[in-house]
Amino acid sequence: MTSSVRRQSVTAQDVALRAGVSRAAVSRALSNNGSISPAARERVLLAAEELGYQVNFLAQGLNRRRSHLIGVIVSRIGDPFRSSLLDGLLGEIQRRGFQALVAEICSEQDLAETLRRFTQFRVSGVVVTSGKPPEALVNECVQQQIPVVGINRQPDIPCVDYVCSDNAAGAVLAAKQLVSAGCRRFGWLNNADSTWAGRMRGAAFHQALSELGVDIARDAVALTAPEEGYPGGLRAAAGADDAPLGIFCANAQLALGFLDGMKQRGRHAPDDFQLIGFDNTPQTAQYSYRLTTLNQDVAEIARRAMVCLLERAGDPSLPSRTSWVNVELILRHTSPSII
Repeated sequence: MTSSVRRQSVTAQDVALRAGVSRAAVSRALSNNGSISPAARERVLLAAEELGYQVNFLAQGLNRRRSHLIGVIVSRIGDPFRSSLLDGLLGEIQRRGFQALVAEICSEQDLAETLRRFTQFRVSGVVVTSGKPPEALVNECVQQQIPVVGINRQPDIPCVDYVCSDNAAGAVLAAKQLVSAGCRRFGWLNNADSTWAGRMRGAAFHQALSELGVDIARDAVALTAPEEGYPGGLRAAAGADDAPLGIFCANAQLALGFLDGMKQRGRHAPDDFQLIGFDNTPQTAQYSYRLTTLNQDVAEIARRAMVCLLERAGDPSLPSRTSWVNVELILRHTSPSII
């Protein structure tokens, strides 16, 4: 008999006999679910290693009507912030004893098909970081007691929990910084097909400026990028003939593109204008950019998302909840500290 065949024939009962514990104790030790003494857990892990036993999590899911999988829906994974958020989610999911099933989507139709596929995999929960899931499909998840959490999504679907960065508070911080830095004309830079979070940041920015005494009609303008990301910011700069002196941008990639576009036109921050972005991605700290920006706490977002999933799995009847995660203003070169 070959080594691979022997491994396949090893059962949890074999591990229990080798470790001198019950079959239930083996399950608790290998799933990190339930009470077991450290000494017994160590014996189980050693016995499993010696016998070459591997837990079949998919089979467990069929038996329990749930797998150890958490479905994660993302789009534009090449975007540095989205990549950072996914990395944080993967780490938190694994730390909680689950495995991630990641799907990248390109459209709302992709989202719907992915959500239905996740239910077929009997996932233990779904995290939506992109798009708006159809309410009918979410209701299917609810009926199957699969909890759903949306990250930086508009909280408008019953029985879904949401974890969002505090966009409004971040916009207030940006407005206060630019006003205190002496800016008198202001701009809000966003792409035409903005996300809900981006629209929220823009509305809060204008509200904060108004409360700080700025005449919005006279001294604030909207700068619209014709596309998303860095290329959109670059093209927005090409059309900024009379750019405001204090600009708040919906996200980091737009801001970096705008900075480079303005450099090509011979205008530099902070001497000719000041710029604040959103998303403290690694590139924003590079010397050529040194972008002042709002930091989203990715680790805390991921932690709260998993807490929501686990709590709703325990009580599916909980009302929808929205958890707002604090943001922090990181002062760098494009809008420096005021002494």
